[in-house]
Amino acid sequence: MNTSLPQKIWTSLLILVIGLALLFSLYIYAAFSWSYSKGERAGFLQKVSNKGWICKTWEGELSLIAMPGVAPEKFLFTVRDDAVAEKLNAAAGKRVTLNYEQHKGLPSSCFGDTDYFVVGVTEIE
Repeated sequence: MNTSLPQKIWTSLLILVIGLALLFSLYIYAAFSWSYSKGERAGFLQKVSNKGWICKTWEGELSLIAMPGVAPEKFLFTVRDDAVAEKLNAAAGKRVTLNYEQHKGLPSSCFGDTDYFVVGVTEIE
């Protein structure tokens, strides 16, 4: 069977594009599966909003508890789980502890504006 040269080029190009898409997908899967760090932050939940033009993500802001007379530090975070976002919306303005995972190397803001992804929230009485 004799294939023409243009058909071989198109076949090779198609294989290359599929291979690159597969490698990109594996990279995204690895970036979300592997956590660079995990931890907790406590403070007052100031803001939670669903934002973005095309890729809507939940973004939030936690005012960390500081020494009296010192300006509070802000902890910016992203939420991927809608159930966690609902809990955060209910706790707006309250003192909370956030459980987070840090995922470095995500390629765009479609996955979130920050590296810090909140996976759990606990209200502090």
